[in-house]
Amino acid sequence: MAELRPIAPAFVVAGPSGVAVRDRLKRLTVEDDTMLRLVGAHLGALASADLKNRCADGLGHCADTWAARKRELTVQSSARWAGAITKASHDQWALARRVQADHIRDLQAAIATISRRLSQPLGKKGTRKEPGGYRSAQEWFAKSRRLHLLQDRLKRLRADHQAGRVRVVRGGKRLAHARHHLDAAGLTADGWRQRWEAERWFLAADGESGKRFGNETIRVTPDGQVSIKLPAPLAHHANAPHGRYVLAARVRFAHRGTEWADRVEANRAVAYRIHLDAARGRWYITASWQRPAAPAIPMAAALAAGVIGVDTNADHLAAWRLDVHGNPIGNPRRFTYDLSGSAEHRDAQVRHALTRLLHWAGTCGVKAVAIEDLDFQTEKTREKHGTRKRFRQLISGMPTSRLRARLTSMADQSGIAIIAADPAYTSKWGAQHWQKPLTSTKRTTTRHDAAAVAIGRRAQGHPIRRRTAPPPAHRSDGQGHRTDQTGTQARGREGPRPRIPGPRT
Repeated sequence: MAELRPIAPAFVVAGPSGVAVRDRLKRLTVEDDTMLRLVGAHLGALASADLKNRCADGLGHCADTWAARKRELTVQSSARWAGAITKASHDQWALARRVQADHIRDLQAAIATISRRLSQPLGKKGTRKEPGGYRSAQEWFAKSRRLHLLQDRLKRLRADHQAGRVRVVRGGKRLAHARHHLDAAGLTADGWRQRWEAERWFLAADGESGKRFGNETIRVTPDGQVSIKLPAPLAHHANAPHGRYVLAARVRFAHRGTEWADRVEANRAVAYRIHLDAARGRWYITASWQRPAAPAIPMAAALAAGVIGVDTNADHLAAWRLDVHGNPIGNPRRFTYDLSGSAEHRDAQVRHALTRLLHWAGTCGVKAVAIEDLDFQTEKTREKHGTRKRFRQLISGMPTSRLRARLTSMADQSGIAIIAADPAYTSKWGAQHWQKPLTSTKRTTTRHDAAAVAIGRRAQGHPIRRRTAPPPAHRSDGQGHRTDQTGTQARGREGPRPRIPGPRT
């Protein structure tokens, strides 16, 4: 019998520590649009040059090189613009460095898997913990060539990592690749050029507490007036005192608008980013700020009114409400989403599904939602699953990290706690113990619905099994109850079951 891995205890997910809201800049004049493009292009060129210098410094970066780069940028912009640009360059380099390290670990795991399978006889069957040999001599030969390819790639990456070299594309690698495949991307040369330039512009400013309205570079007043501190070469275009340009658009943040207004009136730091959606020709402004994460509520308080177990799938969320004893209540619910199309469409689909889920939880009076603590980063390589391409596409399409981050942020506003449960064996045991008992002539219970029940019970601390083994010696209650679904404090637990009308079979 295969050994089961230990089950990690469930825990309450901590709330978000950052907030970001967005609004559209409407009713911009032609002069406003021209000025935003000039400022974005000028600062974007400075940001590209600074990122190049930061990548050239590599591991030799220090406070002196940082100060020298900032002094050069200050002459062509301002001190605060220079600080925002250098900070963005550091963050971009650090992100590329982390991605490089993750790529090295993925290559090492793939090389180890291929080497282990090449050393085994052809056709040898694998186990749950270790894959077997390859199926044919042709596959063995192809994998041996791939092994040398991965080893060479790993050697180059290790050399870059030790030297501090990273590869960064301002504007995005995907958009740069689309330049050579315009027909496949559905773009024209002019349309691609507009998107490329818009992505490389720089119009972002960090907040500063104690300054007027929390930001001296991009300032938004409580009544929605937006003004920008122009860089030194463009200061002659100012239409307001102190080298500022005031836009004709008025901003009104519908989401978290009260919280944003409180911060602005108290002169607390708020960061802003202005960007152009080249496909629609619309300007947007995003406000973001940090706040201390709310302390996680105790597990017992979160589960006091029951829980909703949620099983995450590639195209829907399967949910079922459970009472405090772990018994399913009512009928299962399904919240579908479509993850095809653009990134904005996929994100909107996830938000709509989570909104419906949280609304249902609020209607039921439940204060906790249990989800699986999924992580497919090490589970979707083709070396692990071989020719199971459809399965790899399935788990790659599941928005685990995005869904959990969205759900945590949205639930924080609703006063609902998110409980992360270990996903081990939930689908298998849920189908084994709950799918058939919950299926009736009027309700078809799927494997995903049964998994939602298993996830909810694990979050509550109950075993997934419906019943324990019967008493071995006699049928009295001296050795304890046979069920795990009711506690000793539950009233009426010894009473007769309610009569269900209908024929008996």
